[in-house]
Amino acid sequence: MRCRLRLVALLGASLLAGCTVNPVTGARELALIGLADEVAIGQNQYAPARQMQGGDLTLYPEVTNYVEQVGARVAAVSDRALPYEFVVLNSSVPNAWALPGGKIAINRGLLTELNSEAELAAVLGHEVVHAAARHGALAMQRGLLLQGVLLATNVAAQRSNYSGLAVGAASVAAQLVNQRFGREAELDSDYYGMEYMSRAGYDPSAAISLQQVFLGLSEDREQSWLDGLFASHPPSAERVARNRATAASLPSGGDLGSEAYAAAIAPLRASKPAYEAHDRARAALTQDRLDEAERLGTQAVEALPGESQFHTLLGDVDARRGRHADAIAHYDQAIARNDTFFYPYLRRGLAQQQAGRATAAETSLRTSIELLPTADAYYALGALAEQRGDRGNALGYYEQAASANTDAGRAAQDAAARLDLPGNPGKYLALRTALDANQSLVLELGNPTRLTVADVVIAIRYVDGAGTIREIERRWPQRLEPNTAQRLDTGIGPLSSDAFQVELRSARVID
Repeated sequence: MRCRLRLVALLGASLLAGCTVNPVTGARELALIGLADEVAIGQNQYAPARQMQGGDLTLYPEVTNYVEQVGARVAAVSDRALPYEFVVLNSSVPNAWALPGGKIAINRGLLTELNSEAELAAVLGHEVVHAAARHGALAMQRGLLLQGVLLATNVAAQRSNYSGLAVGAASVAAQLVNQRFGREAELDSDYYGMEYMSRAGYDPSAAISLQQVFLGLSEDREQSWLDGLFASHPPSAERVARNRATAASLPSGGDLGSEAYAAAIAPLRASKPAYEAHDRARAALTQDRLDEAERLGTQAVEALPGESQFHTLLGDVDARRGRHADAIAHYDQAIARNDTFFYPYLRRGLAQQQAGRATAAETSLRTSIELLPTADAYYALGALAEQRGDRGNALGYYEQAASANTDAGRAAQDAAARLDLPGNPGKYLALRTALDANQSLVLELGNPTRLTVADVVIAIRYVDGAGTIREIERRWPQRLEPNTAQRLDTGIGPLSSDAFQVELRSARVID
């Protein structure tokens, strides 16, 4: 709700806004989102966005420091002063993205595909332009409705991240990260990104070789690339040709930095086989090939015992087998190595719940929510609250989870209705009224939930033919199956259209 109100405020403020000049392209454009709001949106969504994409890479801080240095060098020559930040995410999917306000991320999986510092500068320069040229803010403007709701069009939750788990305001981060910019925005980012490279002292020709590599990989249709960079930044022969023309217009020479780059990311390249084993293990787990997943996960841990993700994977294997104590031990190992990522806390909390360790489960689940609010965590907390008889908190947790279109979200919808519907049937059941040809009252009761409902009590208040106000209660004669509706002729009448009121009083849910 807070996010919705924020967007309403932004839309209201837009009534006072007019055309402005784009700080990068010089084009005149409508500015509905001001600089302060743009920076605030990026800042507020940066942490949840990183959580959804695998979390920060903590095992190799020197790699992140290197990327920050290159990013700062490019950002320093941009056309717009923003609080730029650069982070490396612990994901094998080759991807990079920028949020409004200059918050930029690049995945471990893309770094291992690049060949020079200049190519890294080309990627980061491209993302800096997306932020400096307000591409993210302009995309948000196109999605603002009169009600102040951000549309989720052109958003595809990717298979290799946790975007689909988030609920509440954090779901906006998924929309911002996964949005696809238009052709002109991509070409502008290529062009001005190369200008930034050149101003920063890098060889702009690296952007040509970079796009050539991307184009070849896209033609080979490597799935990891389709899931990552190509989904939001599709390469094309046109982009290669334009980069070549742009390079010809810029001063020749500049740093390439192949040796410096190789030295800086050497730890990532050395550990790449371990991450590949982990990724194969994760794929095997999704297909219930548990022995293979455990074997590959163990291989990854032995090769790189300090990586938290690998211990989490083994915990997931044990949890799938119902070995909850063993799973908890693996999650403990994962958290000991990286206590900044939501997923092992979430998985440990679910395993603790299954093991009957309610207090520990609640602590783990709440910690996971502090890092990234998810339907899975809220639903589990609701179940734990219900078990201890705290129906009020249970309902609140279920309602938090119910907004997600996931298994946990749908289960939470059912759980919330089961708790709340008996005393608040009007919130869940659909009651329609009409007068028949004889002006007698006819009711239609619909049950859009996935629960079977019986003993629905309806209060009818009406004015009879003598002008006396009467009130009666009627019990619905039949039970209502999920997604069905029934009609009831009450026999009350004749009535005028403004001479009656009908209210749902109570109901019973059939388990």
